[in-house]
Amino acid sequence: VPTPPPVAVPLPDPLAPLDSFARRHLGPDEKEVAQMLDLVGYPTLEALMDAAVPEAIRDRRLLNLPPALGEQAALAELRGLAAQNQVFRSFIGQGYYGTIVPPVIQRNILENPGWYTAYTPYQAEIAQGRMEMLLNFQTMVTELTGLDLANASLLDEATAAAEALHMCYAIGNPAGVELARNRFFVSSRCHPQTIALVQTRAKPIGVEVMVGDHADFVPDERYCGALVQYPDTTGRVDDFAALFEKVHAAGALTVVATDLLALTLLRPPGEFGADIAVGSAQRFGVPLGFGGPHAGFCATKDAHKRLLPGRLIGVSKDANGRPALRLSLQTREQHIRRDRATSNICTAQVLLAVMAAAYACYHGPDGLKAIARRTHDMARVFAAGLERLGHRVSADAPFFDTVSVPLGDARRADEVIALAEARRINLRRLDAETLGVSFDEPTTLAEVQALWAIFNGGEDTTLDAHALHAALAPSAAETRTAPVLSHPVFSRHRTESLMLRYLRGLEQKDLSLCHSMIPLGSCTMKLNATAEMFPVTWPEFGAIHPFVPRAQWQGYAQLFEQLEGWLAEQTGFHAVSLQPNAGSQGEYAGLLVIRAWHESRGESHRNICLIPVSAHGTNPASAVMAGYKVVGVACDRNGNIDVADLRAKAELHGKNLAALMITYPSTHGVFEDTVRDICTEIHGHGGQVYMDGANFNAQVGLTSPGFIGADVCHLNLHKTFCIPHGGGGPGVGPIGVAKHLAPFLPGHPADAECGGPQAIGPISAAPYGSASILPISWMYCRMMGADGLLRATQLAILSANYIAKQLEPHFPVLYRGHADLVAHECILDLRGFKASAGVEVEDVAKRLMDYGFHAPTVSWPVAGTVMVEPTESESKEEVDRFCDAMIAIAGEIKSIQDGGDRKNNVLKHAPHPAVTVCGEKWDRPYSRELAAFPLPWVRDRKFWPAIARVDNVYGDRNLVCSCLPVAEMEG
Repeated sequence: VPTPPPVAVPLPDPLAPLDSFARRHLGPDEKEVAQMLDLVGYPTLEALMDAAVPEAIRDRRLLNLPPALGEQAALAELRGLAAQNQVFRSFIGQGYYGTIVPPVIQRNILENPGWYTAYTPYQAEIAQGRMEMLLNFQTMVTELTGLDLANASLLDEATAAAEALHMCYAIGNPAGVELARNRFFVSSRCHPQTIALVQTRAKPIGVEVMVGDHADFVPDERYCGALVQYPDTTGRVDDFAALFEKVHAAGALTVVATDLLALTLLRPPGEFGADIAVGSAQRFGVPLGFGGPHAGFCATKDAHKRLLPGRLIGVSKDANGRPALRLSLQTREQHIRRDRATSNICTAQVLLAVMAAAYACYHGPDGLKAIARRTHDMARVFAAGLERLGHRVSADAPFFDTVSVPLGDARRADEVIALAEARRINLRRLDAETLGVSFDEPTTLAEVQALWAIFNGGEDTTLDAHALHAALAPSAAETRTAPVLSHPVFSRHRTESLMLRYLRGLEQKDLSLCHSMIPLGSCTMKLNATAEMFPVTWPEFGAIHPFVPRAQWQGYAQLFEQLEGWLAEQTGFHAVSLQPNAGSQGEYAGLLVIRAWHESRGESHRNICLIPVSAHGTNPASAVMAGYKVVGVACDRNGNIDVADLRAKAELHGKNLAALMITYPSTHGVFEDTVRDICTEIHGHGGQVYMDGANFNAQVGLTSPGFIGADVCHLNLHKTFCIPHGGGGPGVGPIGVAKHLAPFLPGHPADAECGGPQAIGPISAAPYGSASILPISWMYCRMMGADGLLRATQLAILSANYIAKQLEPHFPVLYRGHADLVAHECILDLRGFKASAGVEVEDVAKRLMDYGFHAPTVSWPVAGTVMVEPTESESKEEVDRFCDAMIAIAGEIKSIQDGGDRKNNVLKHAPHPAVTVCGEKWDRPYSRELAAFPLPWVRDRKFWPAIARVDNVYGDRNLVCSCLPVAEMEG
């Protein structure tokens, strides 16, 4: 047989740039890949994929994406897009304001991976720093609003108002009581985006939103609540005490959308009868970011604490009796209560809440009041100057930062807008003839002079701001008598040195990706590369108001168009909406789109949503919020959807079937063979298939929701596409949809071009959600290219199977798919250790902290198990360290099984903080060495848990959700 000629292999270009990104993002190198494949039993990655992924869903087409760029080239290209944005000075207000981010906070929180790569604080012992700052946030909100407790942040002000609607409806219509409180009043002087979003949320649950002038509102027994704005969207500060008495007399609740900076001067809502207060902490040192991310908040009375949405930080104690923080009252939340949860909120805005709380700590009560008073005085001086120039100012009531200027006719308003834009200034058009001017922390006297000139026909004036200020009467708006931020934590960090040390001390209490891999199944804690993060703080992205004219954000427009196209290509869908600002919001948006499609076909009666019992808790919670009735679908013994049960329930509910929600690969980490048959079955009964995108990291480049047969899918950009988790948020949850659903993508009152021609209402407060962090995912896609993204998926699947193979002699792997393989995550079964050694899954989770690791996902989707996801970013060395730790823990369990003490052992006492290991007393049957340094490499890179194991029961029985007195915290 003649020898075939050698195949010419193209040589690498010796002059090409060397900063290719994929080799920095992907953990295992070629040698390590070969070693891992050898253990798993496959010669190549392609052979492993062929075995793991069912051929029926395999899409072998290469993704049609631009070729990968190196880091510097991608940054340069993105700089080109950023340069097309015009950073005007915006006085638009409407819930968004200029703010000055203290450099010590920008550098040490916003730009610090020690803060932005941490996970949600479910493992309290290694999350004390971020929870302390969240407790500060809660304390800040409760003190300023005058209410009893606040949550640890929500997604934005408008969604917080919508959550308040749900609270009012639930409180006003308790289960088992025949009531018909299905109306909710909203003042017409609330921000327009808030009104629109509340209307979006109300419709699916059958609540009628009545919008009108609150001065004319007459409450009755049909209302569950009423929402007002304080100060309102025109700037006016009203006294709502009399109105709230009437609302309460009618048996309804009162909600105030408010401004934290204004509340340093204004009477707190809790003092004049508010039951709930909502708003945004954006102006506390968080950049505008074209709309986000920003931390919303919701505060309420103690009586309503079990219906409060979102996460709640509480004070408990640890095993040593020391104060310890933890997530409290989690039985309210979707991961436990599912379709009976208070909300579907999963991702919050922790990083931004941390920034806002740090801002309050840095400035303190006096500093915040000074900022508020200066802002207020700028508005008053501006108004006084306008009156000198012959303008009438709408000031028949006190105002805080916003001045309404009626100009008499629309043409005059147009002229003023044009004069302002010529000076690179944005004003707000309140109506055809009235303009609004909102002042903020960065306002300068030069800007006030420029504004006077704009309203003076373009002619500069000789008005003296200082003289006008001196002539002002005492402000009628300064009505607050309650103290402002009285806890010492808000007065201890006046200098940058003190603030820096405080932030660094908190950071050192938290484990993040800076320390080790975070192997959380379904959470995909992958590399958040520095090159991806750089653009977030570029002013061209961070300093733009979300409601500026479209001509000023052409760079953003191109970025949105490109990212939407790349995501559509990867999902196999026709169109994408970037508006949802969390995965939970993406679920909700997708379900509303399906609902709108059914309604457009005259099938509004379709209200049944089938959901496997293994699904994420947000799935049933989102379905209920979207107006669906949830019907559970069983799973078989292998963890797959029970197809027979699915068919039976699809047949039973066929005429009313709206949707099926599935996760793929399955929640159990398996590529199910029957997924296409399942989609066909649902479509055959007139339903739609919603795919949860939590596990999309196992699909990219191998298959797609559209190829499989789904109709809509949300994507967690904070998972698959590298936006960092930020300690529990920010997140972004865009949805991709098939062509027939594209007309219903969410719109927004501030942007007529946002959404489809038959758009559902807005899902987030800003048209493009958390726009300023979308450049992270843009950079990831641009630097990885089609080949890099495919390789990432392959390595994620390889790493999961490598872990499963290493650990299966010690921990049974609960579910497997094709060829006895898993997808990108695996479930380790620890249930047998409870009987044999008295060891619970929580003991293993806490012991991993002593080895320097965050626990995998605990007791989900199966109680008593851990779900492990290594991601493609972790090297073989790091994965081996995790496996070594798990194998060592298996040995510790074996020593108990062989006769060790079932209650007094290294697992039951874990974790071991330094104060315990180094304490004078040591009466345990194992050594301090074993407690602190269980493997040799731990000594070289030891991470000390801040506290001993938290007492969860004590924390719920003794609920404290604001800062303790200093003596108790330091005790």
